[in-house]
Amino acid sequence: MSIDTIWFTRCPVPTATGLAYKLGWLEEEFARDGIALKTLQEVGGELARHHYEHGLQSLIREGGNLFALPAKAQGADTRLVGLTWIDEAQSILVRPDAQIRQPADLKGKRLALPALRRIDIDENKRGRSIARGMSLVGYHGALASAGLGLQDVSLVEVGDGVAQPPNAVPGAGLWQGIDALVRGSVDAVYVKGAAAVEAARAAGVVVGIDLDALPERRFRVNNGTPRPITVHQSFLDSHFDLVVRFLAQTLRAAEWAVTHRDDVLAILQGETRAGGDAVATAYKDGFHAALAPDLSEERLALFEQQKNFQLAHGFLDRDVDVRAWADHRPLAAAHALLAEARGAAA
Repeated sequence: MSIDTIWFTRCPVPTATGLAYKLGWLEEEFARDGIALKTLQEVGGELARHHYEHGLQSLIREGGNLFALPAKAQGADTRLVGLTWIDEAQSILVRPDAQIRQPADLKGKRLALPALRRIDIDENKRGRSIARGMSLVGYHGALASAGLGLQDVSLVEVGDGVAQPPNAVPGAGLWQGIDALVRGSVDAVYVKGAAAVEAARAAGVVVGIDLDALPERRFRVNNGTPRPITVHQSFLDSHFDLVVRFLAQTLRAAEWAVTHRDDVLAILQGETRAGGDAVATAYKDGFHAALAPDLSEERLALFEQQKNFQLAHGFLDRDVDVRAWADHRPLAAAHALLAEARGAAA
């Protein structure tokens, strides 16, 4: 197939793809071929739905696995070409007077579970109810770290599955449990990201458990940990070189980020739609030095763990063979292309 536009999409979180785009490197890379580079986030409209179901063949998607895995399970003809891991302020919020400071303290407590959105039930797109999916696996990981399970807590469904509740605290549109926490109908609520940090401050609630501090990555697996990069099989078959060049610029941006932390934080204010203080609080501990995608055995195993959880809890229509889904060739070729470019420059 001929191509005049490469589409890409990413979530409002730190990504090397987002950095490469903001730095102008992706547009520069393809301008010489007369190929436009466009993002679903900036175009919006009808095309925005492809962030969820990957129906646009010339799309490179770096986004949460709660969309990518269900789409694959429903037959999306995609390949997994990379996985990233960025700890991004996963936490469990509580009221300031609560005696919840470690995972074991959750036993017997009421935990907010956002309702499945009605439209996602009607359209059989349950993975789009990301607040529910993230909350469920977030609680599971925290409890597992203390030798507990979901059977040891009470899950309290919050929200109506349609819209933000009336008089909700600012920024709580995704995390409707924050409003329930303030009202006292639940004891704790899972949240993630810089915007959630701002919502918590506005609501007067505090971090009871910092999930990013849990000692093992298996307890921190969630929608974005690990986060998949996927492409359509036909795009890979017809334009393998374009995918490789795209990934090479992503790897280049990840290398740049290692020595440009302040610049990365500045760019992230736009990427995450949050203020500087919230970004600095959410993303710390050297996150900027670990933005590069890979398909290491560790990340594939953690991704498989998340797939198994989604399958067990009704987010997938059928099982997905993660190892067969992965295609290691594009990323390996991207590393080789970047090394070749470095050699030529030297």
